[in-house]
Amino acid sequence: MKPLLSVENLQMHFPVKGGVFLRSVASCKAVDGVSLTVHEGETLGLVGESGCGKSTLGKCMVRLLEPTGGKVEFDGDDITHMKRHDLLPRRRDLQMIFQDPAESLNPRHTVGEIVSEPFIIHGIGDRNERQERVGELLEKVGLSASAAEKFPFEFSGGQRQRIGIARAIALNPRMIICDEPVSALDVSVQSQVLNLMMDLQSDLGLSYLFIAHDLAVVRHVSDRVAIMYLGKIMEIADADAIYENPRHAYTKALISAIPIPDPSKREEPRFLEGDVPSPINPPEGCAFGHRMEHPRWKDSVGMDLSLREVEPGHWVQPCPCCTDL
Repeated sequence: MKPLLSVENLQMHFPVKGGVFLRSVASCKAVDGVSLTVHEGETLGLVGESGCGKSTLGKCMVRLLEPTGGKVEFDGDDITHMKRHDLLPRRRDLQMIFQDPAESLNPRHTVGEIVSEPFIIHGIGDRNERQERVGELLEKVGLSASAAEKFPFEFSGGQRQRIGIARAIALNPRMIICDEPVSALDVSVQSQVLNLMMDLQSDLGLSYLFIAHDLAVVRHVSDRVAIMYLGKIMEIADADAIYENPRHAYTKALISAIPIPDPSKREEPRFLEGDVPSPINPPEGCAFGHRMEHPRWKDSVGMDLSLREVEPGHWVQPCPCCTDL
């Protein structure tokens, strides 16, 4: 089946400037050769520590950032370096929900102005039609139509995120990049927003790239899960396979850190030793093996660490110090 979104060897290197003339002296490899796909109606969870490049990858996919290298295809079209005029129609099909609704919503605009802005940009409907559509969208995400007259600061964090979701689905997109959409919310509100997103996916046929830290949340909403570390994908498989049979040492460490509510079944977590290497000067070979000072890390230097399929649909970085391949 042809994927809806396909990313091939994507790179996003930010220049690091220094010296009197602020010349580029190095590059920060935030995303360094990522390849993955998302199919129609699927939710792909993307998990990793802070600073591993998850949000940067999502922004590259929607072209909020211009990738340094690689290719992004959406519905068969290469949008990697597509001109703004040609990209505009694709914006209707590919939207984004941001992590912090307090920052992503313009505080000087009313909710109605915020949610109706996509219609104005794409020239859809007249003023009355837009107002009617805004009311429908707000009610669809669990708010009243009268909320359109208020400002974002008059709402709680969960309600603001519902406004962000209403804006994201305004143009009936086919796919939404969800950049940690519940991490800034109270635990009691997280489940409500997650259930809303799953209901919208069922009703509207949406595909999601769901970026998050909480592996328990990711398992609840995802069909497949990709594990990311220092700008690279370490492992990707069906959600059940990732949680029940992880193959990479980094994946195992992340899963062991998931809290278990039953005290009788708790196990000792595998604490990650060392520090995450700098993306400005990443180590050769396996970055995670280098961090853990694994005795076989040097064996990975110079190896081809491209993902290898170990089981149908289960891909792992074939590192001698982190896997048993």
